[in-house]
Amino acid sequence: MTPIIQIDNLHKTYKGASHPSLCGLSLSVVKGSFFGLLGPNGAGKTTTLSILCGLRNFIKGTITIKGMMLPRHLPRIKPLIGVVPQDIALYPELTADENLQFIGNIYALPQQLLNDRIDYYLQIFGLTAHRKKKTGYLSGGMKRQVNLIAALLHQPEILILDEPTVGVDVQSRQTIITNLQRLNKEGITIVYTSHDMHEAEQLCSFVSLMNKGRIVCEGIPSQLIDSENVASLEQLFISKTGFQE
Repeated sequence: MTPIIQIDNLHKTYKGASHPSLCGLSLSVVKGSFFGLLGPNGAGKTTTLSILCGLRNFIKGTITIKGMMLPRHLPRIKPLIGVVPQDIALYPELTADENLQFIGNIYALPQQLLNDRIDYYLQIFGLTAHRKKKTGYLSGGMKRQVNLIAALLHQPEILILDEPTVGVDVQSRQTIITNLQRLNKEGITIVYTSHDMHEAEQLCSFVSLMNKGRIVCEGIPSQLIDSENVASLEQLFISKTGFQE
């Protein structure tokens, strides 16, 4: 199958850094997959996601997204991608509804279509009763859910998530996971980073383990666990990276 995302020999070194953040990174993401990009802090995960989103440049290598090259075709690629950053990207003084209206207007969505999508996503995330609350007063889990909804309003083909369940309560985490699984079944390709190896093992159809800017191991989680003779993805993670997080 032709990958929806293809990265080959990617290099990135930040100004003033003594070591590269990415050192020959290569990976493929199949359309419709739930792809986990895993690794310890400093492995280069967030740098990779930032480059995919067009937020950072790179020194060397090639990236194609749906057959289009970065950064050459960035204006055509951006509408295909929804991004959920690790930090909450919402205005705390605005309500959940106002935040989503603001972001939907950035995408230039027709007003009635935007209203319908906001209503739909607030309903399936169970947040309709909280839409008029200022975001700053929502729980951490609710903020993360609104953060996710914001990335879905333009109905992207690819959803990029950086630690989408970090620091949330059990109920909110399950709501996020359930909806991510549903979105993936509906055809959205998901690229996901997490330190929760148990969660990644449950969610991901394919994982790539990064360390020091390179892929050190990749495959279908259950097959990797069997082939490496370990009990879990967490044990594999530790054995390949030397870190436990």
